[in-house]
Amino acid sequence: MSAQPPYSPGLFIDGAWVEPDGGRHPVVDPATEEVVGWAPEASRAQVYAAAGAAREAFGAWARTAPEERAAVLARAAVVIREHLPEYAELAQAETGATTATARGMQVAVAAARFRRYARVEPAERALPPQINEAGPMGKAAVLGALAVRQPVGVVACITSYNNPWANPAGKIAPALAMGNTVVVKPAPQDPLSVYRMAEALAAAGVPPGVVNVVSGTGVEVGEAAVDCADVDMVSFTGSTAVGQRIAEVCGRSMKRQLMELGGKGAALVFDDADVREAVAGIGTTFSFYSGQICTAPTRVLAQRGIYGRVVEELAAYARRLPVGDPRAPRTVVGPVISAAHRERVEAYVELGRKEGAVVVAGGERPPYERGFYVAPTLLADCTNDMRVAREEIFGPVVVVVPFDEEDEGVALANDSDYGLIDYVWSGDVARAFRVARRLRAGGVGINTVGRNMEAPFGGFKRSGVGRDVGSYALEAYSEVQALVWPG
Repeated sequence: MSAQPPYSPGLFIDGAWVEPDGGRHPVVDPATEEVVGWAPEASRAQVYAAAGAAREAFGAWARTAPEERAAVLARAAVVIREHLPEYAELAQAETGATTATARGMQVAVAAARFRRYARVEPAERALPPQINEAGPMGKAAVLGALAVRQPVGVVACITSYNNPWANPAGKIAPALAMGNTVVVKPAPQDPLSVYRMAEALAAAGVPPGVVNVVSGTGVEVGEAAVDCADVDMVSFTGSTAVGQRIAEVCGRSMKRQLMELGGKGAALVFDDADVREAVAGIGTTFSFYSGQICTAPTRVLAQRGIYGRVVEELAAYARRLPVGDPRAPRTVVGPVISAAHRERVEAYVELGRKEGAVVVAGGERPPYERGFYVAPTLLADCTNDMRVAREEIFGPVVVVVPFDEEDEGVALANDSDYGLIDYVWSGDVARAFRVARRLRAGGVGINTVGRNMEAPFGGFKRSGVGRDVGSYALEAYSEVQALVWPG
């Protein structure tokens, strides 16, 4: 990024770049602590203007043929792929992601999501006909019926900092495919990539007002996006605490919600598991986004017979991961997003020590003069009532809790406020599936941390409301209308 002038966009409202009322704030590279760009600070009035533009554009966009909307999304995917190196460079500078992650898991995934929703799917589903006898409601008749998906309207998309490409694309693409218009409010730590995405969408032919982007560091920007009368739905990814506040506001005006909130993924490792495979999967908590991901298997429940081996191999795995400059080819673990977040993660590690956990790997700040680095850390001999085992740390920290019998393991896994994604490792496939069905989580990985990108994604309990991904996202961003007629 040093060879380029800092990126300093305006707000993107009604197809135009608008000077922000609140000036701009610096966006800092978590690896170098240098300013890489300046993000605009919207006023409440500008957020309302963005929502008003989206409302004005909604009617025409909703009436546009699905094939035409799909063509715009397909072109957006092409534009993003064409600019992948420069977009990934910016994403890396904003987030501290490794080069492989910025390219393959951020920008490339965003392009794939626009391409996915460029596939037109039927919006109508025929229902079985019904024979009605003559009566107070009329004469005897055979009634046909259709269930038709209709767009919700204006969607406020409030996105998380851990993936400024894939996360917004996962909201914008299905919302637009269904005929909605959007106001996107990116995270204040790394909003610049979302403005690049707006540029790509404009180049792809998205009409003015269909996509709007506003940003800011103050809570009033997000609050305005949620409470605005022109907004019909809020799609939020972030912490459970913020999600609860958004839900309260939405409830007062009956706005639709899609909430992807926190997680404390339990990974049950049974005595008959392939421990190396389990360790490799759990180890992604240390490396993938430096643990800043809600789906990470951060709470390992290891059966007593292999508990010691799991701890030993996880510790060895954590110690050999190269930590440092995310631009270096060998680096696996880059920095966390900010100095404040590094302090938060470190405070949890210290809390674990005080609660009686044993730090068997990590626990010390890596010796770099600049950058917000946290060493991959493993806490063993934990109990499920410790705060480090119950609260989302959102960093490269894994806790290990022993259990004896299957029922105990399931009970420990379900003894959590969260229920996003859990994991089961066992050589007995029948048991693995049996246990998976007993877990109170929106998804369960069986002998894998991989994701099927057509499978529904969302959480039980305090991990969220609703489901997206694949065709489920089209349902999430639509209302269902029933059409009934005499056959």
